[in-house]
Amino acid sequence: MTAAWITLAAAITTSLIGQVLLKAGASGSVAASAGFIDQLFRWQTVLGLGCYGGAALLYIIALRKIPMSVALPCTAASYVVIALIGWAVFGESLGVQKLAAIALICGGVVLLATTA
Repeated sequence: MTAAWITLAAAITTSLIGQVLLKAGASGSVAASAGFIDQLFRWQTVLGLGCYGGAALLYIIALRKIPMSVALPCTAASYVVIALIGWAVFGESLGVQKLAAIALICGGVVLLATTA
């Protein structure tokens, strides 16, 4: 695996962490009753936004060597992981239709990644 692909994987992972932190910042009894500004400055939200910024920087570095037409669709792998995290950590539903969609995403990402 080249450094560019490792960087892309790091960008995707950092984005995933940011997504989980943003959900954590938006969840719970405090967040539900808080206003937008209060929620914006919760530590989970601030850290989640920071992760998104870091992920964008890593993605830019990966784009130096990986074609955008391959790199961006590969980020769809995060949809799969986020769906599973949402189910396991936040109790979100994961029915047959979502599982079928996840399978299609996985197939598309693998197909695209092997064309580079």
